[in-house]
This record gives sequence, C-alpha cells and structure tokens, in this order.
Amino acid sequence: AGGGGQRLTLSFADAQAYLFPRTNGGRKWSLEPTRALLERLGHPERQYPTIHVGGTNGKGSVTTLVAAALRRAGWRVAAYTSPHLVDVRERMVVDGRPISGGAFATWTEELRETIEAVQASFFEATTAIAFADFAARGADVAVIEVGLGGRLDCTNVIDPLVSVVTAVGLEHVDYLGSSLEGIAREKAGIAKAGRPFVIGETDGALAAVLEQTALGAGARPIRVDADASYDGDLGLRGAFQRRNAAVAAVVLSALPEALRPSTAERDEGFAAVRLPGRIDRRGKWLFDVAHNPMGLAVLIEALREMALPHPVHAVVGILGDKDWGVMLRQLAPVVDRLWLTTPPSAPEGRRWRLEEARTAAPEATVEPDFDRALSMAEAEGATVLVTGSFHTVGDAMARLPGFAPFG
Repeated sequence: AGGGGQRLTLSFADAQAYLFPRTNGGRKWSLEPTRALLERLGHPERQYPTIHVGGTNGKGSVTTLVAAALRRAGWRVAAYTSPHLVDVRERMVVDGRPISGGAFATWTEELRETIEAVQASFFEATTAIAFADFAARGADVAVIEVGLGGRLDCTNVIDPLVSVVTAVGLEHVDYLGSSLEGIAREKAGIAKAGRPFVIGETDGALAAVLEQTALGAGARPIRVDADASYDGDLGLRGAFQRRNAAVAAVVLSALPEALRPSTAERDEGFAAVRLPGRIDRRGKWLFDVAHNPMGLAVLIEALREMALPHPVHAVVGILGDKDWGVMLRQLAPVVDRLWLTTPPSAPEGRRWRLEEARTAAPEATVEPDFDRALSMAEAEGATVLVTGSFHTVGDAMARLPGFAPFG
C-alpha cells in the first residue's frame, strides 16, 4: 500500500509477481500467520462446511472425486488444491470455475499489509485468498487439500466435517521427519475432536499410528479396508484410482446425512471426473505428475495396463530434493528412451543437477533445454511420457496448444 492512505491497484500479473517469491523466511512453521490473514478477512473459512484431505499420494484425486460427487448432488462446491500445473488460479475453483484474475489481485491487495506484518508465505497467502474467494462466490461446501504434512500445514485452520489421510510415504523429510511413523503422526494432525477421520493407508502398522494419533485428538477414526477398491464406472485412468475412489466413497459416507450424496449421485460424479496431469493421455502425449517413488510405481503399473504404442520416450524433470535416483532406476526399464531435463518453472534452489542425475540412468540423454527435450522426444512418432513433477507437466502443457487445464 502507498503512503498517505493512497491505495495501489494490483493487476493479476502484479499479484503473482508479489506472492510467488514469498517463502516462510526460515521461521518456525506455525498456523498463526494464516490465522492473522483470515482474521483480517473476517474468517471466511467459517462461512461454509469443509472436508480436509491429506496424504502423500492420492489426495488430489480424492479431493476431486469428493468434490465431483457433491456437485452431482446439487451443491455449489469449492475445491482448494496444490500445486498448480499452468495457472495459479487452478488451485481455487468453485463448481469447476477458477477464481478470476481480478479477484485474485483484489484479495492480494486487501491482504498485503497483513502479509507484510506477519511475513506470510505464498502458500499461506493463497490459502487465505482461496477461503475468501469461496465465501464470496457462495460455496455450499469446500474440499480442502493439505499442502504439506498436516499438523502445521496452513490449511489446518479449518474445522472440517470429515478429514482423511489417503496414504503415507517418505516426503519432505526436512520438515516432517525421516521415519514413516513420524510422518504419519504429522499427517494425522488434521484429525479433529468429535469428527470422523478416514484412514486410507493400507499398511497396518502405519494405519495404526494414524488411528492412535486421531484417537488422541478425540477424533473418530474410520479405517478403509486394505483391499477395498471401487468397482463402478470411473473417469480416472489407472487401477490405483479405484483405491482412491474407495477412500473417497468412505469420506462421502462419513458426511452428515443432509450433505451426503446418494449412491447414484456419487457414482455419476465419479464417472464424470477428469484430472489433468494424472495418467492424462492426449493423443500421443501422456502426462503424469508422479514426483516420488510411490507415485512413479503407480504410474509404471498404469503404463503396463495401457500397453502404449512403442517407442515410448520419457521426458523427465525431477526436483533435486526428491529421490530422483530411485525414480530413474524405476522408470528406465519400462520406456524405450529417457530425456533428462529441467522445467523452466522449477525453483532455482530445488533444481536437480542433470549430469549427476544421469549417474542413475547412464543411457539417458541429458538435454538442459526444456523445449528441445520435448521436440526431440516427440521425433520418430513416439508416444511421449512427460513426468517427474508438477513443474515438468505444467510447463509442457503450457507449451503444447490446447493442453492447458482450463482456458
């Protein structure tokens, strides 16, 4: 804001340029900055019921499935997801429509003084913007995806009707700890007293950790059977999505009866779901945002089921803080050729070192130029798989006509 009470007007581009570089500055993670932002806005997150979705993998799919079923039941449904592929507005949608650029800029301007005062990060600020936008657009219910972990994730300021953890894997060990049990406890930090807490994890020991943590918080844990698999018509590709749909179905069944979709509405919603960047085949291109070994194992299973035309060329860009060595060794045997590259939108401090990465896949071609890697992989009439991170898939979609998640 300007001096003397003068108000500056941000454009959408200005708002992005202001918010994108913001980190937590090395301060201790806390919910307080998000609470301060929401206080400034009059606590819009209290104006509609919410559902909270966490987990290492599958949380984006479960969020989308739950939202689709609720929409089919006639509710005006908001969804908050992250990260985005092409456009930050993908993160905050109501009935499938993203926030407008003007609204995003207006909320950023409204919050700017508080953002500076509490040194809010990009994710803290966009979470507050999303919650304000959902209230402004009259959402009946919002499905909120956890960003990182659970207990101290800034989305954990809500009091959801139901919360769920889909699965637990090693990730963000600098923040969440290096043991699966410790990560499970962090993720179960979204469990709320007196509310259902759905456990999608299939490993019995980890499910028990989630359950005990939830019980300690006074929540009501509900375990999804380890072999449960949705057997209806499903719009999402891959056998693993049937597990996600089974988890989503339990979440829906745990809602209060007045909000709960019928079985027919649930099934119709699930059949209509599309999720950009997840086993997302578009002609000769296949996109998947697998960004850890667990996600890549699921992708490889789907590749075997799909029996894609060969040759299959993979354009891979993985962030440097991920377990890229394991991932490349997983992928190399199931594709005909690998190109290792760096997506332009990957943060400078998190980029992998390409020559170092090739030690895990000696036969791979290193091509630092992202556009050139895409064009080289497309040669010879190959099926092209683009994977390794949201940045890689999103940057590819942004460069290929007609591939953006929305107009």
